[in-house]
Amino acid sequence: MPGFDLNNLPEREEDINFDDIYEKHHVPMETDFDTIVVVDGAPIVDEAKEAKFISVISKLFTKEAGEIKENGVWMPMTPNDEGKKTSSGYLFIDFVSAESAHAAVKKLDGYKMTKTITLSVNKFTDVEKYSDMNEEYVEPEIEPFTPKEHLKSYLMDPLARDQFVMYKGDDVSVFWNRKSDPPEHVYTRANWTETYVQWSPKGSYLATFHTQGIALWGGPSWNKIVRFVHPGVKLIDFSPNERYLVTWSNEPISLAKLPENQHPFSEYDEGNQVIIWDVKTGNLLRTFPLVQTSEEQKTVRWPMFKWSASEKYFARVVPGQQLSVYEAPSMGLVGKKSIKVPGIVDFEWSPAKGDASDLKIYQKEEVLAFWIPESGNQPARVNLMGIPSKETIATKTLFNVSECKLYWQNQGHYLAVKADRHTKTKKSTFANIEIFDVNQKGVPVETIDLKDPMIAFAWEPYGDRFAVITTSDPNFGATPAHGQAPATIKTDVKFFYLDKSKKSASGFRLMKTLEKKTANYLFWSPKGHNIVLATLRSVSNADLEFYDLDFEPLTTDKKDKKNPGASVQLLSTQEHYGVSDVEWDPTGRYVVTGSSMWRNSADHGFCIWDFKGQQLFKQNIENFKQLLWRPRPESLLSEEQKKKIKKNLRQYSKQFDEEDLAMGDATAAKLRAERKKAFEEWYAWRKNVERTLDEERNALGKQVKLADEDRTEVIEEWVEEVIEETEEIIG
Repeated sequence: MPGFDLNNLPEREEDINFDDIYEKHHVPMETDFDTIVVVDGAPIVDEAKEAKFISVISKLFTKEAGEIKENGVWMPMTPNDEGKKTSSGYLFIDFVSAESAHAAVKKLDGYKMTKTITLSVNKFTDVEKYSDMNEEYVEPEIEPFTPKEHLKSYLMDPLARDQFVMYKGDDVSVFWNRKSDPPEHVYTRANWTETYVQWSPKGSYLATFHTQGIALWGGPSWNKIVRFVHPGVKLIDFSPNERYLVTWSNEPISLAKLPENQHPFSEYDEGNQVIIWDVKTGNLLRTFPLVQTSEEQKTVRWPMFKWSASEKYFARVVPGQQLSVYEAPSMGLVGKKSIKVPGIVDFEWSPAKGDASDLKIYQKEEVLAFWIPESGNQPARVNLMGIPSKETIATKTLFNVSECKLYWQNQGHYLAVKADRHTKTKKSTFANIEIFDVNQKGVPVETIDLKDPMIAFAWEPYGDRFAVITTSDPNFGATPAHGQAPATIKTDVKFFYLDKSKKSASGFRLMKTLEKKTANYLFWSPKGHNIVLATLRSVSNADLEFYDLDFEPLTTDKKDKKNPGASVQLLSTQEHYGVSDVEWDPTGRYVVTGSSMWRNSADHGFCIWDFKGQQLFKQNIENFKQLLWRPRPESLLSEEQKKKIKKNLRQYSKQFDEEDLAMGDATAAKLRAERKKAFEEWYAWRKNVERTLDEERNALGKQVKLADEDRTEVIEEWVEEVIEETEEIIG
């Protein structure tokens, strides 16, 4: 001990200074106790059940959080009034690592052991920290209220126009659509994004991509709403109602590369690449690692997590092994474990919310469908499963199947499964469509044979019709020679409808076949009825065909009226060279086709068409990259109100026609005024230049006399006039 003197000892023990010893043997609280958690809300047990309860708790926390130290669980026992020792409702758990303690707090705080027992888990260091807080209440400072801009203010446009975002060069701009007139500019920002832009599903936010993460923008001023730190982010996906955001980066999270205290990550998130965020608060909810399979290492499945229509659940598949379904916002597994499905390939959620809002759907919980390929002597299988019960609703076995794809009708009334089949010799392939009718009890399944490979499928929104593209072209699937573009194949487009007539059993029937086409993509109007058949990304063809499936034929022939295919009418055939993208606006009145520099080397730009295929506006834009219509939320009108509007549509149309006419007159008048002003300015400039030139010539004494000045020319004009005309008939 420094300064220790035997001849000069303190008289009392209290006078001895032990500061040097305390400093030498001090145990830092934040360093040595951060592996310990305090668990409150535990059930009260006696000595007979103490060991069993500690065993249950140990298994739970080891499974969910990590390894516990030997004898690392301590539960205080105190004598009760009867002299028996019982627990006090709390216990301490000491983990091997601080990361496990952090995971325990994150995953098990609020965990329900039973209906009446909910655990509360906190770090021991937090308990110590908050116990030292000042007990005197200090009133917090209340920040002044600042109203936020309305994120859906664009819906209040008096002309009910739609917006779209356009990305060209380094500029991202927002415009109002004005039919055949040039779009009205709303907002532009240079270098607003580093890769591309994306709207949220209901149009509330515009997402931009940056090296350090994602930013969401909105409101009339296009201010930043929230940002999410995720370095190297490449892909994002919103939940259906915009509450959650999923982001993915090919760079695993590394705390060493991030600025300290400027990110939401912890040791638990180290190495993960997928993050789920709360859009409203900007909080990180949970991170996930990539599924470690050889297939995932080659390509990334996106969206990696698929959301149910109500946002209550989200799920992802581990190919060949299991289906993991999680709850939101707790981010925990439904039933605390994944669903083992050996061989599973893919799944899709039903768009129906699984409640009583749609009386046509028999199932009253959320439904997902998944498929399993053939394995050994086991045939392929498609299953419909209810969530959260995990009960099988329907199943269908399929033979000689090489691939399946799942297509839900947008109201969840039907599920179509495209099954690519092969003959026993495997020399030729063809497709079948298996349609599950979720409207009926027992979910009956109907099979439609196509006899040819199918390259596209699309349900009509809010309807029970669908379209497919098939081909028997021998060039289909052939690999082009080196340096050559893929050949444009001949295709057939088939339309099917649900036959509800009493004379035949209800089922899907062929409506009409369009033969010898080149279309390879189908684009239904979001309101149904109309469809665009497009030949995209072809070197030799860029056809666009606009069809109406509810056209009333002008015929008196009863056979034609009874023929459902007679209502399929070609409205227009157009062409857009280099077309790479086609997108309907939310109202179903306009279609935009674009030629992006990301896919083509020349002729960049876009065209706007009406639903009949008439070109309204065209603009060639250098370095044009992207154009996206701004989505609209679902209508707040009831079905009765919609029917009333349709019934009185002619009355409303007169009002709209008058507004369009007035707008057209105003536009024409504005154009005439601009032209008149330009002419007057030019004429005034010309006169000014002539006057200045004359003044300069006079000053120099160099007056110019025109060659034809003082010369006259007489022009005679002969006019012939018929005074009398006589007609004589010679016999």
